[in-house]
Order: sequence, then C-alpha cells, then structure tokens
Amino acid sequence: MNNWSGIIQDWLYPPTCLLCGDPGTAGRDLCRPCAESLPYNLTPCPRCGLTLSVSQTVDCGRCQRHPPAFDATFAPFRYEEPVRHLIHALKFRANYPSARLLGQLMAEALTGVKNKPALLLPVPLHPSRYRERGFNQAAEVARTLSRQLHIPLDPYCCARARATQPQAELPAKERLRNLKKAFRIIAAPRASHVAIVDDVVTTGTTVNELAKVLKAAGVERIDVWACARA
Repeated sequence: MNNWSGIIQDWLYPPTCLLCGDPGTAGRDLCRPCAESLPYNLTPCPRCGLTLSVSQTVDCGRCQRHPPAFDATFAPFRYEEPVRHLIHALKFRANYPSARLLGQLMAEALTGVKNKPALLLPVPLHPSRYRERGFNQAAEVARTLSRQLHIPLDPYCCARARATQPQAELPAKERLRNLKKAFRIIAAPRASHVAIVDDVVTTGTTVNELAKVLKAAGVERIDVWACARA
C-alpha cells in the first residue's frame, strides 16, 4: 500500500530538481548531474566534522587539545554551493522540499552507520525566533531522518533558555559568550545515546553548549548530525 501511494504521488507530482528544475531521479527532487556536483565532506575530523587535508581516524589537533562535549560529528557535506543554496532556501524562504531533500541525502549517507543513536534531538529555537520564522529548520530535517532511519524524534525535551543573537552575526570569540547557559532541559531524554540534529555546524559552539546540558542530564553519548560543516 505504501509503495503504491509513492508511485501515485510520483505520477501526480513527479520529482523536480530543486537546483536546476530538470526532472529528479531516484524519487528525489534532485537530478543526477546536480547530485554529482554536491560538495561531499570526504575527509572530516571524526569528532568535530571539520574538513581536513587528509582522511584520518583520530581527532584533529583542536579536538585533542580542547575536546568538545559531544562525541562524534556526521556532516556529509561542506557548507558550499549548491548545498548552501538548499539550506538558505529552507532557512530563509521556508522551502520545505529542501528540508526533505537534505534529510533524504543525510539518511542515505547514514545508512551504513552501525552505532546509531536511540533518539534524535533537533537544536531548539527560542520562542521569539520560532514566532518570527514560523518553523524550526533543524526539526524539519530531523523529521525526514526520523522517518527514513526509524529513529524516534523528540523536539520537546530541550529548549532555549534565553534569546540569543544569530551566531552568524558574531565573530568566533563572541559566539561562546552569546550561547552561555542558552539551553535547558525540559525532560531528561530517555536514551543514553542521542544525536543532535542541526542544519550547519560552523564553529561547533551551539551544539557543544547543548551537548553540555545533555551530558549533565545523564546522556552518555552524543553525536552531532548536521547537513553541512563550514
């Protein structure tokens, strides 16, 4: 029944590439040439996801000197075009098909991961930012991940304790101070292994501050799942 539903939907609304407008392939809103142009993050630091010059299994020097509160990062793409276009279309123009496509691409890349988390936690928005935007872009991506990977989603256990300036507007040194005590736990997650879901990891300050409060609440392992790494 589910298969027939998908077939009928594809017939009525055939997938169309969100990047160039050509017919999509593999049931996604992405054509083959545009899929081949995506900037995959092939040599990431296993801890923070930062793109390195060569592939390695040990943490980068910065993570070794200052280990973050989270344990691993999975960011399949570099924050470059055309992935940046998809993220901006979602974040600033409420293009929900972009969230679905980004979630699909992440889920495909995560298929072979053996040690999957028991729960997905999207980075929360402050209520004032949510009212302004009307949605949480991290939660929209996480919904597709949850559905395709069969991992429960909990968008309510964490909250923003206070409104903060957008991190993109601040220099690196001020980002940590901006997010100090920015998150709180509403109800401790009922899982020892969770994944924080976000759209982009830039310096890692946001996910690190959220990971700190989750660790304090008793979570043992925290992965970071993001669409892209800057």
